Amino acid sequence: MSKYNFTLKETDGKDISLEDFKGKNVVLYFYSRDNTAGCTTEAVEFRDLYDEFQKLNTVILGISRDSLKSHAKFREKQNIPFLLLSDPMEEVHNLFGVMKLKKMYGREYIGVERSTFVFDKSGKLVKEFRNVKAKGHAEEVLYFIRNELEF
Repeated sequence: MSKYNFTLKETDGKDISLEDFKGKNVVLYFYSRDNTAGCTTEAVEFRDLYDEFQKLNTVILGISRDSLKSHAKFREKQNIPFLLLSDPMEEVHNLFGVMKLKKMYGREYIGVERSTFVFDKSGKLVKEFRNVKAKGHAEEVLYFIRNELEF
């Protein structure tokens, strides 16, 4: 996990690192913003499948550039049981290469490419889901873990 190790703060201000979860599978998903339609859909689907991921010895971590305060409100509003990590300086976003050139309404800008990375129990990156659609994605990740990883 060393290439991809990082430390970010979660909503309670505690430092969280990938190495904290050795011995568990880890789903690390990047999303644009709290309380936007697609990002809420994705978070709620991971929430609804949370118990299934737990049965597979799997931790879910969401990362965005939002503040800890925003994450705390989002978690409370949507009843999200997993950790949301704040990366306002985009350091971890850049580590995973999820900041991409995007176009909207004829305008170009750099934004977050909705992406998910799956690490196995040993900390090895085993799957990348890039440029995913929010709806149905949590189920796709669960299917991969259930069929491809040890738990």
